[in-house]
Amino acid sequence: MKPTGKDVDPQDRAFGQRVQKFRKERGRTQAELAAALGRTSSWLSQVERGVQPVQRMDLLQQLADELGVSVQQLRPSAPVEPGGSSQTPAPLSLSNDLDETRRVLSGHPALATLLAGQSDASQARPFDALRNDVDDLWDLTHAGQLAQVSTLTVGLLPELERAVRTADSEDQAQLHLLLSRAYQALSAAFVRQDEADAAWVAADRAIFAAEQSGDPLQVCASVFRMVHAFVRLKALGQAEHAAQTAIQALEEQGARAPESLSVLGSLHLSLALVRARASARAEAKEEIAKARAIAEQLGENRNDFNLEFGPVNVEIQAVSTAVDLGDAGEALDIGLGISVEGLSAERQGRLLMDLGRAHAQRRHGGEALDCLLRAEAIAPEIIQTHQAARAAIRELVLVAGPNAPRELLELAERADALD
Repeated sequence: MKPTGKDVDPQDRAFGQRVQKFRKERGRTQAELAAALGRTSSWLSQVERGVQPVQRMDLLQQLADELGVSVQQLRPSAPVEPGGSSQTPAPLSLSNDLDETRRVLSGHPALATLLAGQSDASQARPFDALRNDVDDLWDLTHAGQLAQVSTLTVGLLPELERAVRTADSEDQAQLHLLLSRAYQALSAAFVRQDEADAAWVAADRAIFAAEQSGDPLQVCASVFRMVHAFVRLKALGQAEHAAQTAIQALEEQGARAPESLSVLGSLHLSLALVRARASARAEAKEEIAKARAIAEQLGENRNDFNLEFGPVNVEIQAVSTAVDLGDAGEALDIGLGISVEGLSAERQGRLLMDLGRAHAQRRHGGEALDCLLRAEAIAPEIIQTHQAARAAIRELVLVAGPNAPRELLELAERADALD
């Protein structure tokens, strides 16, 4: 998990403050500097808050070059290395983001296997071991442990890509299914990190692998991930088309198995999100009603395809939709009656974040801060990367003015809500 507050190393905090100082002196925005480094605004924001350490010498040098300063000005303790030779890159476990996973996606992950033209599967690990790793990948994604997600993915994803190309034909369908599930997990993780472009790539690969597996419901579950990537990209037209196409296909089949209902209901929820972001009030509420009817038919909370669909999840999405539409009273009426027992940290954190946003809309400063702090404790990435959460925090600070409590100001600093 990312360090927050007092857990941030003072040296990393001081380093981040120097980066921010030099960046502002040069009149560059976080987005501009991050783009020049080939990174994201979220990553640079974390660096400036001391949450994301910069340990690799090559990256430190690149950052110094972009700011027009020496490495020692950024980090006085850094060694002077004649000739500019780099130190050994820091271990992956030091990374708090998904940069290493982005690199794995950047290019063909099994090109050497293709060029070799061999079908030797003797070096592949047993299927059960690969499946356990994919299950772990989903557990880490739901828990928001993105550093561990990246560490696991670096080896697992190329291994799966090689396995589907070298395994015996009778094993390939199941391996493609594992590969699709892995890419779906990565797409969900990238959405949480606000890395929408990478989420799109991962979802697209998940769709292809799911089709190769012969499991159409996995294809639809992958489309669900793509819809959320499009929403983060603010490509609402594409998100709407992807969701509607999958919904129509499922409805035409008339399947009523629990797994099918889970996917169909989840897609209606994703379409409700799209409608709400487009300020289409009636259409958003209609999609929520459709999902609620499916959840009642299902009669239980399930986790088919890691979608966590059921009666409780519908109400959580109803809260989020109401907040997006500015219906704070409705959001609070629904949300305060929800029991989140048994749900993932991701779902619990999202509900608390949305309740915090609703309280902020009603100018309930104390209640809003309490919900946002509890959300941060459960799922820090939701507060630190979600634009709506940061906007709510910024609004709370502006409303409180000079009377803003210390806890709120510290939260605003951790979330970089005031930059």
